Amino acid sequence: MLLAIDAGNTNIVFAVHDGEKFRAEWRAVTKTARTADEYAVWLSQLLMLEGLSFADLDDAIIATVVPATLFDLRALCRTYLKCEPLIVDNTIVGIGINADRPAAVGADRLCNAVAAHERYHGAVIVVDFGTTTNFDIVAGNGDFDGSVLAPGANLSIEALHQAAAMLPRVAIHRATKVIGRDTVPAMQSGIYWGYVGLIGGLIDRIKQEYAKPMTVVATGGLAHLFQPDIPAIEHIDPDLTIRGLVLIYKRNARKPPA
Repeated sequence: MLLAIDAGNTNIVFAVHDGEKFRAEWRAVTKTARTADEYAVWLSQLLMLEGLSFADLDDAIIATVVPATLFDLRALCRTYLKCEPLIVDNTIVGIGINADRPAAVGADRLCNAVAAHERYHGAVIVVDFGTTTNFDIVAGNGDFDGSVLAPGANLSIEALHQAAAMLPRVAIHRATKVIGRDTVPAMQSGIYWGYVGLIGGLIDRIKQEYAKPMTVVATGGLAHLFQPDIPAIEHIDPDLTIRGLVLIYKRNARKPPA
């Protein structure tokens, strides 16, 4: 079986794939100080709950946008899985990267592009609701064809709290009214409806500039919250990045997980 690891700025996702389907998936908060042994203790308990163990894992693939996590994630695979993990970068994904600096495109975004092309026809806009809100363009032939990056909704609401002494830390919430009568509902409205406008507006502008039919796919933790008020989003695909990891693994002629 394959252990696929997606290390993002906020969370790290671990998923087990048996060659045909995902057997399990878990999420942990990203902490650069966490050691390989700490990962192993946590992961071994979760594997046990699924009737699995490290002995069932034959290989691993890692995509990370937090370089400081790579040393211990690689050590986890070497020590406990007895394998050298495949590390995702721009040289192994099997697609063209239309960017001035291909090496600067995040591994997670490349995984999303690979998975989006495999599942959806034609050109695709992948809207990834993460620490940043990414709009990645996938050409009809599967190439990565540029992007738009904006602050994530959680990052923006935290910035309001940090920068303004009188503004509290609040949760993102779908405000039923745009006009708030107190500080908290006013902040929630500004973030929620502001991002609805930002996302919908950028999708429209991308489509106008690209001048080709495009399918819009959303992924990431907040996708389900925002999607009902953004008609341009056609599909929610929460496992896009992890599925892309498995596809990249298969493209690189590693032994199939069994």
